[in-house]
Amino acid sequence: MNDQNTTTTPANPAATQLPPDSPVRARILEAARTVRNTTPLAQSVTNFVTVNFVANAQLAAGGTAAMSYLPDDVLATAEICNASYINVGTLQPYFREAFPEIARGFKRLSHPWVLDPVAAGIGDTRTAILTAFRDTPPTVVRGNASEIITLATMWGLGAPFGKAYDGAAAASDADSNADGTDGHTAHGAAEATDADITANRPQGVESVDDVDSARDAAVALARFIGGAVAVSGAVDLVTDGTTVYRLPGGSAYMTKITGAGCSLGGVVGTYLAVADPLTAALGASALYNQAGSVAGRKAHGPGSFQVEFLDALWATTPEQIAAAPITVESAR
Repeated sequence: MNDQNTTTTPANPAATQLPPDSPVRARILEAARTVRNTTPLAQSVTNFVTVNFVANAQLAAGGTAAMSYLPDDVLATAEICNASYINVGTLQPYFREAFPEIARGFKRLSHPWVLDPVAAGIGDTRTAILTAFRDTPPTVVRGNASEIITLATMWGLGAPFGKAYDGAAAASDADSNADGTDGHTAHGAAEATDADITANRPQGVESVDDVDSARDAAVALARFIGGAVAVSGAVDLVTDGTTVYRLPGGSAYMTKITGAGCSLGGVVGTYLAVADPLTAALGASALYNQAGSVAGRKAHGPGSFQVEFLDALWATTPEQIAAAPITVESAR
């Protein structure tokens, strides 16, 4: 829920700065302007702890929010909006059937959606839900490093990832690269074992891995879903499975409030309503990092940061979003 942070751009010799005239920046600019001009509706099926902050962030970013939990309501709303967001942070017993039903409905409607696999690997119900999503995968996945690693492991996408796998804890199962003929089937991928999933289990909603540890898992997930994956952390990572982008910024206060990561998922949904998956993930992440940096300089603590952050989301211009520092490298 609160996996955002701030730091400097990582020293990666393979990475270069994304040029100002890059088509990627042009798409981010277009998406940000479209969000501001059209106030797109992106509904959220999000956790109870952060629902208010998610809605307010979507509004401050320029979109419109709608919150629901019932499958028929969510699917009816999906027919009048262009993207949705599912967050598995706080669960009810009926979610075990409801969430996969919603995902199947999204697939039937060809409706794009964002998944935040909060606390992936904790509890049988959450694991059953996230495992079921493999058959009807999202368009974008947004999570912290441990969540991304654990989800890739659950879906059996290749060789073990992450420092949590160093040593004897890793068998020969789990995740790395998916290359399926239908975009959703990994050839030669081993089934994830309970030990694999437990090895990367987050500490509640907090990550125990850094972003670089999740790089290969993010690439594998992006290739598998045919969309984009955003990994939040000290320096955010976004990939479409072909290219890896890194975005510095944000504020240390983001780790002291609840909902920084969850609300980013909602804003990715807002951008996904008007843009392709990669542009949506990049644009929302750039906006968040820019706004977080501004808010962090003005805030006196976590309470004032939340107010300053919403104001900064509102005040950050499309031009500032598109000009955010971004490095780029090949996913290989």
